[in-house]
Amino acid sequence: MNRPLRRLSLVMAFLFFALFASTTWIQFLRADRLNAMPGNSRQLYAEFGRERGAILVAGGASIASSAEVDDPYRYQRQYAAGPLYAPVTGYYSLRYGTNGIERSENDVLSGTADELFYRQLSDLLTGEQPRGASVELTIQPKVQQAAWDALAGRKGAVVALDPATGDVLAMVSSPSYDPNALASHDGDAQQQAWTALNGDEDDPLVNRATQSLYPPGSTFKLITSAAALESGDYTADTLVPGPQELDLPQTQNTLKNDEGTACGPNDQVSLADALRISCNTSFGSLGLTLGADALAEQAEKFGFGQSLSIPTPVATSDYPLGDAVAGPLLAYSAIGQGSDVATPLQVAMVSAAIANDGVLMRPNLVARVRDAASLDVVEEPSPQELGRAVSSGTASTLQDMMRLVVESGTGTRARIDGVDVGGKTGTAQHGAGLPPYAWFTSWADDGDRRVAVAVVIEDGGSTESAYGGRLSAPVAKTVMEAALDG
Repeated sequence: MNRPLRRLSLVMAFLFFALFASTTWIQFLRADRLNAMPGNSRQLYAEFGRERGAILVAGGASIASSAEVDDPYRYQRQYAAGPLYAPVTGYYSLRYGTNGIERSENDVLSGTADELFYRQLSDLLTGEQPRGASVELTIQPKVQQAAWDALAGRKGAVVALDPATGDVLAMVSSPSYDPNALASHDGDAQQQAWTALNGDEDDPLVNRATQSLYPPGSTFKLITSAAALESGDYTADTLVPGPQELDLPQTQNTLKNDEGTACGPNDQVSLADALRISCNTSFGSLGLTLGADALAEQAEKFGFGQSLSIPTPVATSDYPLGDAVAGPLLAYSAIGQGSDVATPLQVAMVSAAIANDGVLMRPNLVARVRDAASLDVVEEPSPQELGRAVSSGTASTLQDMMRLVVESGTGTRARIDGVDVGGKTGTAQHGAGLPPYAWFTSWADDGDRRVAVAVVIEDGGSTESAYGGRLSAPVAKTVMEAALDG
């Protein structure tokens, strides 16, 4: 009789242990995973029922905040300036999750970050409703508005950086969208907005400043110039070939200048003048002479090939290697064509490093994180160097060469009275029969402040001086003026 009872007790003990183990597994070990499941409505109510921290720009103006509403979720996200800041803030949506700063800083905005542990503990002990921390951005509202207005609805992007710190002063992508539509608590309205935005052939949800990769066109000639100067074999006054057409190796094709003429007498031109007038054959010839390795190494020092987050993710700009730059393709890559691709942020980083005496700073969007209740600074990123792109001597020479572009070259529409300005135009081909992209990258220094800017306008035109300088340089000028005006 005792034996069957012992067996039954062992079975019951085993079942109890199995139940205990499975409950422990579900409630503790898998808790985070279950909470994160999209279908977990309890988690949604808990998250949206907590006041989310605000996103602020320099000066303290709120561009994203949570308003109390009369529905089960309690709080709804609101975006004060809508499309102006959408590429930066992203969206916070019941159905479609998060994007932009709303995603990268979600832990602090929602109040669940480890840095806020003591605040969470205090709220628990005092019974206070938990609140998220606020995120203050480096964006200068005056500069952001100037960039938005100057772009005037054209497809493209503008980025402005502080060369000394890497702070992002403006980041505009056009066309943009209104994140308020995605923040709605009306499921049908959210879905309609999402469907319309994703069906728009202009891709308004894409942040062109950090996520779109464009051929950099003649803005890449700054990197080719840097590689030549760093080699020690060239100065700004060194004469380089500048024929009407450049014979390319291993092919019957030739590389031509946009104007259809030679760049100087006897088919020669100084390196400085080649950049000033953006001579294709000069830089194609330089690329063939310097070699792919030298160009790739110099591009990498300016940030190409590096994975970045600011803290939102950035597409990786790329200078091709191997067969992608073999033979005649090397000449095209030296003028920013072929397989070269770059984000507008990367192109701004090139000008910023040159303006910063050759030191490349890590771009950054977040100035500080503050506790919502005490306003204490929880986190404050410090400026970080990514490395030295060029020597200070080479940076000084490149600054002089870029000044000539603005003073008497292809970038005269970027001139600002009483301000030291350097720039480089670019017109990038991206397909047969398609209008090219119009680029301008620059820096400006008024003695008190410095700023670096990159502008790209899609479908801009067909020639270097007429479109890179005509369309994008005035935009850059407006942005630089706003940044220097403080």
